[in-house]
Amino acid sequence: MSNADATQSLTERVTDRDTLYRIGLYVVMYGLAIAFFVPYWRMFQLSVTPMSVLSQGGFHWIPPEITLAVWQRYLVDEPIIYQWAFNTLTIASITTAIVLLVDSMIAFSITRLDWPGQGLILGVIMASFMIPGYVNIIPLYTLINDLGLMNSYWAIILPFAAGPLGVFLLVQFFRDIPEELEEAARLDGFSSLRIYARIILPLSTPILTALGLFVFIWSWNQFLWPLIVLNDDALYTLPVGVVTLRDVNALAPNVIMTSLALASLPLFIIFLLFQDKLISSVQMQAGTG
Repeated sequence: MSNADATQSLTERVTDRDTLYRIGLYVVMYGLAIAFFVPYWRMFQLSVTPMSVLSQGGFHWIPPEITLAVWQRYLVDEPIIYQWAFNTLTIASITTAIVLLVDSMIAFSITRLDWPGQGLILGVIMASFMIPGYVNIIPLYTLINDLGLMNSYWAIILPFAAGPLGVFLLVQFFRDIPEELEEAARLDGFSSLRIYARIILPLSTPILTALGLFVFIWSWNQFLWPLIVLNDDALYTLPVGVVTLRDVNALAPNVIMTSLALASLPLFIIFLLFQDKLISSVQMQAGTG
């Protein structure tokens, strides 16, 4: 066998191996996508299935009868869910904005300013990862009650106005921004505040977007703390309101699934709108970390 034939044979084997790897990768990815899609499809399928069909038992991928009565009930006849969605959107948006502002300022001060105790403060922030959130519930409840903030938006927002995860991510990202940009800006007369607002933040848009999405989704899905500090039905968030609907309609699976679909649909839309920025920011952080 000549060298050309040997080289061609080796190339074909490598090509076949790459093809098989790519096929296997796609099979696994699409398999996982289908596995994650099935519960969502089941949720929407049950939400449009009438009780007369559900009472008969059995499993149907596509219901023999379809009704939108439950959707009409919550979207038209009993629009309390709009109030819950507005509450959740307001709380999640304000929490996200405050977390981004506070965490970015903390990260900027740690990475770009010189002051004693920077390493100690960063170590304390990182050590707070090891403290379970449930340990702080009673002290936080006492503090919020003493401040007179019970049964309000601020009772949910203020305890989570900053977080160690955001500080950690932003510190790692800010350290990778070239110091030459800051030195040139100071030569042009920029103050630390202008450097933070005009240089650091614009360059950190990908990681800020990713962190904002993480915080928004986490705030949207909060359940325990809003349940503790909210007493008025009109102030409930969607996760808390959905549970109350589930308790009232325990024997109506289509009602429960409709409420769950309404609660999860906004997050699904938000992810579709920002998935490119989320993926690019994760890739950038992985490459620089």
